[in-house]
Formats: sequence, C-alpha cells, structure tokens
Amino acid sequence: MTKNISLNEILNYEQRYRTTFINSLGGFKSTALIGSRGGDGYTNLAIFNSFFHVGANPPYFGFVVRPDSVDRHTLSNIMDCKEFTVNHVAESFYTKAHQTSARYEKEISEFDAVGLTEEFVNGNYVPYVKESRVKIYATFSQRIDVSVNNTIIIIAKIKEVVLPQDCIGEDGYVDLNKAGSVTTAGLDSYFVSKPLERLPYAKPQQFQKVA
Repeated sequence: MTKNISLNEILNYEQRYRTTFINSLGGFKSTALIGSRGGDGYTNLAIFNSFFHVGANPPYFGFVVRPDSVDRHTLSNIMDCKEFTVNHVAESFYTKAHQTSARYEKEISEFDAVGLTEEFVNGNYVPYVKESRVKIYATFSQRIDVSVNNTIIIIAKIKEVVLPQDCIGEDGYVDLNKAGSVTTAGLDSYFVSKPLERLPYAKPQQFQKVA
C-alpha cells in the first residue's frame, strides 16, 4: 500500500517530524566531521552530511550550512581563516561524531568534549581528526547564499588528502568500504556500506536490457 503526500500535508507536519521526514527522504549521504579553527585559536568540530562533488580539475567540493540566524562556529571559522579539514567518520567513533552536533560554547572544543584527538600535520593551522582514516585539508573558495531558504553553500578546494595506501585502486578509485567510512540517512541514522558491484563506464552500444 502506497501513500501520496501533498506539499500542503508536508508543510502541516509538526516541525521536528517534517525535518526528520525530509532529511531522510533524500537517501544515504556522505558523512564527515569538519574541523575548523578561528583566529582566536579555538578549534571546532562538527558533523555534516551534505557534501557534494563539484569538479576534479581543479578538485573542488561543496557542502551546505544551515542559516546563520544563530552562531555557526564552523562557518565563522572558515570565513575567518579560509581553511578547514574534512574527516570521514568510522564505525569506531560514530557516536562521538554524532555528539558534535550538540551546541557547545565557542570556547569549548568538540574535540575535547567528545573525546576525539586533534592532529596537526605539515604545519597546518587546522587539525585533522586523528581517529579518522580518510582526511582532506581544504581551502575556502566561494560562499553562495541561497535566497530561497537562507542556507549557505560553501565551495572549497582540496589542498591535501590523507588516507591508507591500500584503499587506493590502480585506477584511482578510493575504496571507502575498505577504509571503514560510514554513511547516514536523515540526521541520526548511521550505516556501514555493503558494495554491490563496480560497473564499467557507460556507453550506449554496450548496454543490454535484462528481461
């Protein structure tokens, strides 16, 4: 039995119910911790699940920040220092990663609050999460203010990638299942991945319909 839900019905949902419904509707999403540091030296760590690929040459990616109607420490730090880290979440510490979504005061580092370790590499100003196996050091490129709902899109350029050598295939494919990265659905459900198959580059003449 299926259910057809109109826009009006969705808009009439209780706020938290509607937020959970819409956030889980989009399917599985990449999940990572963004490490940042303000000019005052305070570090911050926050979980995000809105990352998307922008380009490979140069290597750009983006993510979405909720409206800055309240203090967004990650956003203010990035706008201040123009650098941040992206750290994949693993099964061994996903509960700690989730806890970073709590609203801590700026003077309290989520690294300390949840028990994750700051890792400074190559003289970088912003720390990685030591426990993470796949890490990206990024530099701010562009801010896009979305007028329809006051969210903010941040576009960033990859400066450095740190990951296990055995997770990189001969063709450049990064095996995130082997790296142990987890994914999410909605705002609070975490999953480990199960690969099905890697398919060849799609060409019109090679596809065969299955009866």
